[in-house]
Amino acid sequence: MNPPLILTIIFFLFLLSGIRIIYEYKRALKFRFGSYVKTLQPGFRWVIPLVETIQVVDIRVITINVVSQEVMTEDNVPCSIDGVVFFKINDPEKAVLEVEEFKFAITQLAQAALRDVCGKVELDTILSKREEMGKDIKSIVEQETQQWGIEINDVKIKDIQLPENMKRMMANQAEAERSRRARIILAEAEEQAAGKLLEAGKMIDQSPSAIKLRLYQTLSNIAAEKNSTILFPFPEEVLPRNDKRSE
Repeated sequence: MNPPLILTIIFFLFLLSGIRIIYEYKRALKFRFGSYVKTLQPGFRWVIPLVETIQVVDIRVITINVVSQEVMTEDNVPCSIDGVVFFKINDPEKAVLEVEEFKFAITQLAQAALRDVCGKVELDTILSKREEMGKDIKSIVEQETQQWGIEINDVKIKDIQLPENMKRMMANQAEAERSRRARIILAEAEEQAAGKLLEAGKMIDQSPSAIKLRLYQTLSNIAAEKNSTILFPFPEEVLPRNDKRSE
């Protein structure tokens, strides 16, 4: 076989082995003999085989789950709380060179911050103010990650697990609250009905003929059933009449 041809093929394979494609949502740190050289931008790139290597970093928003943490609240209620962290790498060079395994480091920071923040407030605050708690955790975590070139976009508290006895107590409390509201609504309805009856009584007092109209309406309602006998214990003439007509 022709030696020049063999050399040509080897050289061609050498060139091909150095080809790298960097996607738009990634950046690549190039190292030469272990020393950082520069950050490669998206596109078609070439590195010297056996001499240069690259480490690819994703610059999109990344999600990390914060595993459930056992927390004792300020009012001595044990609970398990988990969450999620959203972050983005703004400076790939710092994220790789300043900290080892930045994902693991962020997870550890988030776990510690979650325990610290939730342990300083009562259970009712955790349940009713998750957004505020997430912001407090985010503030603590981003103080450390800023020097790593990492931006914390958001921290969310996902789930809060309570002991069974606490769940029963909260359910009983909620039931008592619903019962209290129902009694208040019923009392307000009775008050409104009594007010309407009082107004109707005053109107009847002002117009005696209204008593007869009310009587006829009541008789009509009774007669609609067709299963009752109506007896008048007194003649109709004894009912009050309109003052003007009696004059």
